[in-house]
Amino acid sequence: MENAQLIGLSRQVALKHQMSVIANNVANINTDGFKAQSLLFEEYVMPVASHNDFAYSDQPLSYTQDWATANDFSGGAIAQTGNFLDVALQGKGFLTVQTPGGERYTKAGALKIDNTGLLVDNSGNPILSQGGQIRFGPEETDIQFNEDGSILTSAGNKGTLRIVEFENPQALVREGDNLFSGGDPLAASTTRVIQGALERSNVSGVIAIAEMIRVNRSYQSMSQMLKKQDELRSQAISVLGNPSS
Repeated sequence: MENAQLIGLSRQVALKHQMSVIANNVANINTDGFKAQSLLFEEYVMPVASHNDFAYSDQPLSYTQDWATANDFSGGAIAQTGNFLDVALQGKGFLTVQTPGGERYTKAGALKIDNTGLLVDNSGNPILSQGGQIRFGPEETDIQFNEDGSILTSAGNKGTLRIVEFENPQALVREGDNLFSGGDPLAASTTRVIQGALERSNVSGVIAIAEMIRVNRSYQSMSQMLKKQDELRSQAISVLGNPSS
């Protein structure tokens, strides 16, 4: 009986974690460049416990274990904004930004120019070109981002956006502010830059809400099962503990 409760509890803990992941996806439906997450589960066979109270072979106890969170790097919808500083990356590429913790990578292409003329993201992190930071003079106009990432203004060529791709994007580590770190960045070869547009979140609201409902029902079902197990335990203690039974 204790084994059944422990197995049920392991499932509840995993479902709670899964609900947190889904809730974070739902909260970022409108976050540009956001990539959905999903939780991966595996069976954990308890090595030191089994049902060995009967004549037939021991039966191993299988628990639920949430062992990894996977990122969905599929492309989101490309939406035209008309803002000449917005860039969408069509393909597997990421923009490279400079943060206090080092270089990070992002799909969020809502860029702006700060009061020093530096091209930055929404958090104020400098956007990097292949030659370093990108700075515009107060007299420069007609800023243009070409498909290959090269930048042109009225003053001429300003360099090329440092766009990177990853052979194994699942090696990337998700950080705050829609940034990723780690991995082995490679020069982009298949990514196209679209000026005046943004890549939207790839979270499907309908699918995420449906999954949230399913997880909630599974959690409630497991709660009911544990409640019944507790009632059986109480009845067993009451009967076996009564000398007159």
